Amino acid sequence: MKRVLTAAVLAPFFVYIVLWAPSLAFLAVLTVVALLCFHEFTGIVASYGIDPPGPVGYAAGLVLLLIPREATLALALTTLAALTLGLVGRDLAKGLPRAGALLLGVLYIFGLWRWAIPLRDLNRHFLLFALVANWIGDAAAYYAGRAWGRHKLAPRVSPAKTWEGSIASLIASLVFGYFYLTRMIPSVTPIDALLLALAANVAGQIGDLAESAMKRGAGVKDSGGMLPGHGGWLDRVDSSLFALPVVYWLVRSLFPVF
Repeated sequence: MKRVLTAAVLAPFFVYIVLWAPSLAFLAVLTVVALLCFHEFTGIVASYGIDPPGPVGYAAGLVLLLIPREATLALALTTLAALTLGLVGRDLAKGLPRAGALLLGVLYIFGLWRWAIPLRDLNRHFLLFALVANWIGDAAAYYAGRAWGRHKLAPRVSPAKTWEGSIASLIASLVFGYFYLTRMIPSVTPIDALLLALAANVAGQIGDLAESAMKRGAGVKDSGGMLPGHGGWLDRVDSSLFALPVVYWLVRSLFPVF
């Protein structure tokens, strides 16, 4: 019940933010979610016995998120900062893991999340599709897995996930993508819609498993506890982080006019 209530509150809010909110409000929400996810990521890093990235990670992430034209420079400066922090730490043996965690966290959270901005610029319905397709897929996987799940998908990474849930997730995403995209963006053909939904779902499921692997290695169940029934913010957007750049690339490939 907590899972359903949380989704019922968040869904209308994010639909408004993506489709109708002014650009500044959209960027503000995007930034807050990224900061919360990075905070949860630092907690996972700490569970590995690695010093968290700290303020430098947040600052570098914000530059990468909000100044996309300088993305390459931001990554270069983040690399320099990460390696410099390794030099000034008390334990040099932890310098490289800390530097790696900082750079990975900035790329993983802010670097992937930033693709929501150009995707919204192409067409706001593409962004909403990329988000909702994965959220619907996650819900289908959860309930179908509980009802019919028998065959483990990746038992070492996430014992609760099943092939039955994975297939249900894919079907739900395909159905949603077909009806939503063809209705809201007339230039999208049924084949295009199914291809986009397939790519978004597969990327999203891989993203979900990637975050599960990080948590499993850290010995934690959820990235946080801010979202009742869902865990943390990173648990909620892990699939979207992987899907956003994939959907953007595919849209640009299929529709050069955008």
